[in-house]
Amino acid sequence: MPTLEEKLAAQIPGLREEIKSLLKEHGNKVISEVTVAQAYGGMRGVKALVCDTSAVPPEKGLLIRGIPVAELVDRLPEEVFYLLLTGELPDEEALKDLLADLKKRRKVPDYVWKVLNAMPKDSHPMCMLDTAILTMEKESVFRKKYDKGIPREDYWIPALEDALSVIARVPIVAAGIYRMRFGKGKRIPSNPKLDMGADYAQMLGLKDPKGEFAKLMRLYLVLHSDHESGNVSAATTYTVGSALSDLYYALSAGLNGLAGPLHGLANQECLKFVLDLKKHFKGVPTDEQLRQFSWDWLNSGKVIPGYGHAVLRVTDPRFDAFLNFGKQYCSNDPIFQIVEKIFDIVPKVLMEQGKAKDPWPNVDAGSGSLLYHYGMKEFDYYTVLFSVSRSLGVCAQTVIARAIGSPIVRPKSVTTSWIKKFVTTPA
Repeated sequence: MPTLEEKLAAQIPGLREEIKSLLKEHGNKVISEVTVAQAYGGMRGVKALVCDTSAVPPEKGLLIRGIPVAELVDRLPEEVFYLLLTGELPDEEALKDLLADLKKRRKVPDYVWKVLNAMPKDSHPMCMLDTAILTMEKESVFRKKYDKGIPREDYWIPALEDALSVIARVPIVAAGIYRMRFGKGKRIPSNPKLDMGADYAQMLGLKDPKGEFAKLMRLYLVLHSDHESGNVSAATTYTVGSALSDLYYALSAGLNGLAGPLHGLANQECLKFVLDLKKHFKGVPTDEQLRQFSWDWLNSGKVIPGYGHAVLRVTDPRFDAFLNFGKQYCSNDPIFQIVEKIFDIVPKVLMEQGKAKDPWPNVDAGSGSLLYHYGMKEFDYYTVLFSVSRSLGVCAQTVIARAIGSPIVRPKSVTTSWIKKFVTTPA
């Protein structure tokens, strides 16, 4: 049975040849155009990146290597990482080997904890996570191999080493930060008998007598693992990595982007909206109460958090997965009941209003309520959870970028004067 490295080594020559052939035969074919609005609007919708790990068709939602994410909800995060890298789910033996490899890499260097302990006690958890990852840069196999001299076609091998070590350690660091930052007591050691999701759950230290929170962590890590490469965290990781900065530099940079309120804070904003609703109505509102509240809210010029998506035009299948989990494990929780009721009422209101391009919920509309149910009420930590999951996708993307020899990212910028002249010059 081939190892993960051997599996990739067999695939990569064919991938390189496929790309080489595409460039040779179709390199001049135009696949996108840029409008002035897009140039000023964050390049939204401009097709200028290649990402083979996942895609988000507007009418389907997230596909990981062509597989709808709804079909992966019972998979381990480690299985999804293997899928992201190879395009195939691991068989039993391959999964066993990967789990064993990752468990061997779980030891976090002591100096990382010393750095975190030296930070201000009120540091943001995301700043602590990004700092810890950057602190571990001295562990980079890629940088050491590059400094000694390594053929360009072999860059992906040490990049894979870094990726495996990073995703093995990030949950341990993240759990330690949770306990340290929020006064939860001493760090809980990693349990080598557990998979990534279950181990992360037990290291956080929340009560989980039935193992439900462990199941939620597995699901959370799978659902947030990848989402194309144009989002801020993925695009930033890719851009920094394109300079041949090693994965520790690139990932820390990418997760800094995830800390921004426009990228990674949506689930806590959605949860705050739900909690405010509960407080306002002193419990779960009736359908009519929620319908009228929604209209009043929208008519005041506000938006309903978690509803609408920049790409999707259907209910985010990741929301469906969280909703199904909630129905199975916490259907009696009034916070979750409000999430359910919002899903029943709000899309109809938005369609009647007619302003929203997409009236359906995205993943953030429901995930926060589940974390809250199991006792994680520290909102500032929610983005760290997101980061642990997203590390799977961007690390896989980095390995593939090294394998295919992706060049440095260097788009051309123009001035406002240039645009004014361009749009006023007759064709």
